[in-house]
Amino acid sequence: MKIGYKLMAEGFGPKELVRQAVRAEEAGFDFVEISDHFHPWLDEQGHSPFAWTVLGAIAARTERIGLATGVTCPTVRYHPAIIAQAAATLALLSDGRFTLGIGSGERLNEHVVGPGFPHSVQGRQDMMREALEIIRLLWKGGYHSYQGEHLQIEDARVFDLPDEPPPIAVAAGGAQAARLAAELGDGIFSTEPKKKLVEKYREAGGEGPRYAEVPMAWAPDEHTAARAAWETSRWALTGWKVMSELPNPANFDAASTTVREEDILEKFACGSDPSRFLEVAQPFVDAGFDHLVMQNAGPDPDGFMDFYSGELDSRLRDLVPQPA
Repeated sequence: MKIGYKLMAEGFGPKELVRQAVRAEEAGFDFVEISDHFHPWLDEQGHSPFAWTVLGAIAARTERIGLATGVTCPTVRYHPAIIAQAAATLALLSDGRFTLGIGSGERLNEHVVGPGFPHSVQGRQDMMREALEIIRLLWKGGYHSYQGEHLQIEDARVFDLPDEPPPIAVAAGGAQAARLAAELGDGIFSTEPKKKLVEKYREAGGEGPRYAEVPMAWAPDEHTAARAAWETSRWALTGWKVMSELPNPANFDAASTTVREEDILEKFACGSDPSRFLEVAQPFVDAGFDHLVMQNAGPDPDGFMDFYSGELDSRLRDLVPQPA
């Protein structure tokens, strides 16, 4: 079992994110994962720095901890050739500690560059397949051209390549993406404890790491934790069909007006009781995920780090799947 810490780039500025990554290494986390957004989900979050610059600074300030994007969309806002170059550079700077997490994206971030974000799930999946093929092609070295239905490259070469390409974890919400993760990725990434996703991934030949984000909010008392999570993370309860489609923070504010503190308490581990945090993490372990990302929406990152190292670390690592 590997345990990661989610760097919430929508909630903190770039220097604070680097500081948190250094603290995460000191606290014993195995890796940090950073969201790659252009906009925050809500205006209350107030931030959204360029994730790749932050990751480069983290690579320079840390020695052991793994780095990952959670996740990057390599199809609209970024061209996959640029992501192939960026990931190769980061793999070199971090001495092989980087994992490229990719997904099909959200309109919130991808619509900003103008060409438009595909309306159909199938269109997004088709684009992601082409993006993965381009990234893999460029990591082979040499000059390459590619002519897809959605994406192209012409005489492109990434000059600085690591001896071993960074692993790719593909975000999946359904069977089609799970099969794509097995075919063209090295791991799978999810935000829900769906056992069928892991089963589809394995049935398609996937044998790599299985990442999942565990929702939590640490504070000395449950109410303070739940209130902080409501203020910044109530968007997470709107559902993926909403989360992938709305274009701006104001839309997510409107869509989440019916979310209550009670709803936060049901989904998130809130407060400072370790047993509740283990209770929320257990379904992810039961579903077959072996890389758990602690997604803390509480008001005190340093307090959470101390809580993790003192109360959670060994207990989380000891979790095993329970009988159905």
